[in-house]
Amino acid sequence: MTQMKDSKTIKEINRRIKEGKAVVVTADQMVDIVKQQGPKKAAQDIDVVTTGTFSPMCSSGAFINFGHSKPGIKASRVWLNGVQACAGLAAVDVYLGATEVHKDDPLNKVHPGRFKYGGGHVIHDLLNGKTVSLLATSYGTDCYPNREVKKTITLKDLPYAMLLNPRNAYQNYNCAVNLTKKTIYTYMGVLKPDAANVNYATSGQLSPLLNDPYYRSLGLGTRIFLGGTQGYVIGPGTQHNPKVERSLNGVPTEPAGNLMLMGNLKEMNPKWVVGVSMLGYGCSIAIGVGVPIPILNEEMARFTAISDEDIMTQILDYGKDYPQGKASSLKQVSYAELKSGMIMFQGQKVPTVPMSSYVKAMEIANILKSWIEKGEFLLSEPQEMLSTSY
Repeated sequence: MTQMKDSKTIKEINRRIKEGKAVVVTADQMVDIVKQQGPKKAAQDIDVVTTGTFSPMCSSGAFINFGHSKPGIKASRVWLNGVQACAGLAAVDVYLGATEVHKDDPLNKVHPGRFKYGGGHVIHDLLNGKTVSLLATSYGTDCYPNREVKKTITLKDLPYAMLLNPRNAYQNYNCAVNLTKKTIYTYMGVLKPDAANVNYATSGQLSPLLNDPYYRSLGLGTRIFLGGTQGYVIGPGTQHNPKVERSLNGVPTEPAGNLMLMGNLKEMNPKWVVGVSMLGYGCSIAIGVGVPIPILNEEMARFTAISDEDIMTQILDYGKDYPQGKASSLKQVSYAELKSGMIMFQGQKVPTVPMSSYVKAMEIANILKSWIEKGEFLLSEPQEMLSTSY
């Protein structure tokens, strides 16, 4: 009888994927497998664990080249469906941020500070095949004399469109409550006064970075599910902060690591890249992300067996402590408690509200699982690992 090795390589796992022999499970399934078999046996039997998350991810956007005009223009200001993009990137290149809002949003005219259409909606409209109006203005140069271009575009028309998100897939996140006497409107949703609701984010045991807490398999070039197609990790996110307090199996108890991601917008599915309006806060975009975790050894099997009962987060008062100053935790709570729909907080039962969709996170993990099992998705070796020491 052949003795099973204590460790595997990504190259070996990819060979098994190509041969149709790879054993792939979702992160929630891995919880029970390790519980029943132990991490050593699970590491021998399982090749890949798939994860998923679907949630508003404000730090997102798209690089777009909208094509040269005749005569040419060196665009200094650009609007897409009335939403300003960041120009000044050479002639006809722009970056459209997901949270930028429509300059004449009708909702804002009725309720100042509230918006219903922004950059995330423009990206979603492009993915849906809709026509988008473009206005570009310039100061004019000898080689780019045009001072204004107006035209309509579709995603198919664009020479280049790349989703490039500076900060996605947070490794754990705060749980938000409001202890003031008035309702507040935040990126964590509407928070009612006197702690009448508790809002939380991430998909818990399905969340990508919670299944690889020390980023053993993640870095530049890691292939992932992004927006319904294959995308890549291109580095740490802009608020990557791995040096935080950690609990069981290295899982952080507060916001920690995050990812900078990119993928071809033209290959994406509007189901997994959705414009979002958040009452009183503004606009954002919900992104679907799934990361395959290779089970290289017993340690990785143990990491991916983390359950909602073991993942803790902090309840913060967004009415007082955030973002004005350093926030202090009011209580530590598990994702199992949060997902139950009700927690005990300051002596009373308080309903919990998820900002992430666990149902869609599960769907993403299963899609990624099917891609790998069919041999349509191979794992990639990171060219540079994510830092664990920022």
